[in-house]
Amino acid sequence: MSNSSSISHFLLLPLADTRQLQLLHFYLFLGISLAALLGNGLIISAVACGHHLHTPMFFFLLNLALTDLGCICTTVPKAMHNSLWDTRIISYSGCAAQVFLIFFFLTAEFSLLTIMCYDRYMSICKSLHYGTLLGSRACSHMAAAAWASGFVNALLHTANTFSLPLCHGNALGQFFCEIPQILKLSCSKSYLRKIWLLAVGIFLALGCFVFMVFSYVQIFRAVLRIPSEQGRHKAFSTCLPHLAVVSLFLCTAVFYHLKLPSISSP
Repeated sequence: MSNSSSISHFLLLPLADTRQLQLLHFYLFLGISLAALLGNGLIISAVACGHHLHTPMFFFLLNLALTDLGCICTTVPKAMHNSLWDTRIISYSGCAAQVFLIFFFLTAEFSLLTIMCYDRYMSICKSLHYGTLLGSRACSHMAAAAWASGFVNALLHTANTFSLPLCHGNALGQFFCEIPQILKLSCSKSYLRKIWLLAVGIFLALGCFVFMVFSYVQIFRAVLRIPSEQGRHKAFSTCLPHLAVVSLFLCTAVFYHLKLPSISSP
């Protein structure tokens, strides 16, 4: 293929070669999707309908559930469709939309996790001013900023990637459209673009990570100054779920991007 204008579709990596394994992957992804839809749907319904849950922490949790649903619905349905119908095809526009939505929801999710860290910091370290500093308007503005950052980051990465000419075929080494796999098809010297994309991603991720570390250092210092053991336990219990989610999010991302070539099976 001479350039990207002649590409009407991409070929995704099949999850299995045999029909039995393809159907197994379909039912596995179906179970994961239903569990994600049920769990996040219950969170959204509970927060929306429960007036006693209309607090900053649960408001951000509702937004986080929406990003989780978005991440699942962006990649899994197409993988299920391909496994069920024994196909690999995704349209050019569908691939671009998938890249955009993946970056949009993942960036928004990481931004929301950073905001939730700030919420925990304010509730423990600035508890007397918590209601004033984190009112409904401030929470709405922070949530809007998280979604906006996802939109801008996704737009930049998608436009930058799909403006490259592609001349090394249309087969991707992943079961969904992923920027590193698309860059492998480029016939231009895209090193500067790769470095630029990497720099933007590292800058955003590192900024959020440093902010989280600084916030939790302040939180732990404040908790350790609480005289009663029951008070310390209560304060820690409000942070542990957020810490668990952040650790799972970051550890899987780091492992995926820094794994050795010997274990880099798509």
